Amino acid sequence: MLVLRLLNVIAPAYFLCISLVTFVLQIFLFIPSMFRDPSITPLFSPALLHGAFFLFLSANALGNYILVIQNSPEDLGKGLNLGKGAEVVTDWLDGSRSPGSALPSTHFCRLCARVTQRHDHHCFFTGNCIGSRNMRNFIMFCLYTSLACLDSLVAGMAYISAALSMSFANPLAFLTLLPHSISQFFSGALLSSEMFVILMLYLWLGIGLACAGFCCHQLLLILRGQTRYQVRKGMVVRARPWRENLQEVFGKRWLLGLLIPVLNVGSDYRRQKEK
Repeated sequence: MLVLRLLNVIAPAYFLCISLVTFVLQIFLFIPSMFRDPSITPLFSPALLHGAFFLFLSANALGNYILVIQNSPEDLGKGLNLGKGAEVVTDWLDGSRSPGSALPSTHFCRLCARVTQRHDHHCFFTGNCIGSRNMRNFIMFCLYTSLACLDSLVAGMAYISAALSMSFANPLAFLTLLPHSISQFFSGALLSSEMFVILMLYLWLGIGLACAGFCCHQLLLILRGQTRYQVRKGMVVRARPWRENLQEVFGKRWLLGLLIPVLNVGSDYRRQKEK
């Protein structure tokens, strides 16, 4: 448990550091290196278009990241009489017991110390549980993080291609770039800044593919009306049309949520409480 609590603190700091490094490299290194053709009108130059696109991706990734933390799952355990005795406490800790006023798949998270409605999983990179209130923002965060990393990967490859006078037309060129660069770096033929960018290329590739795969897997579960917690526990869910499952998570303003970070729609349980 101590290791998990440390990971819950280190992972968000690691993500913020990677985001800051990516932003600095894009703004102060990759984009300025694109201003090399004076014949192109500055308003429609590739550098400005790429910079605007990267800022759009970054703003959405950071905005949804903040909303995932800010719109944290509601603690359903407040005001509920959970009972006394070792048996009741044990049932709550392993997630096998839910209060009568909570929906199925309600789960007690040890790290967050709260009872989460429609618990999906605990995300260490946000230091928060993912449930019905912040699921849409979490998916948008994964989507735009993946796009921002892949965009930085392409821009970084263009920078390295110009700096080292090499071509990535051959797919094997990227696979052999790292071992070849390490040998050049220790022989003194490669600058430290260029070696750092090359290492970031592989990091962006890994994060981008991981976020894209996780986003696709999460969307598949939503279409089936399931959560990761329900799949792990082997819970049977009521079959519903996939359109209803999507609307439950993304709401009717799903197109707006694709363009700008907005708060998640209220859950069924929350609307029942307000009534």
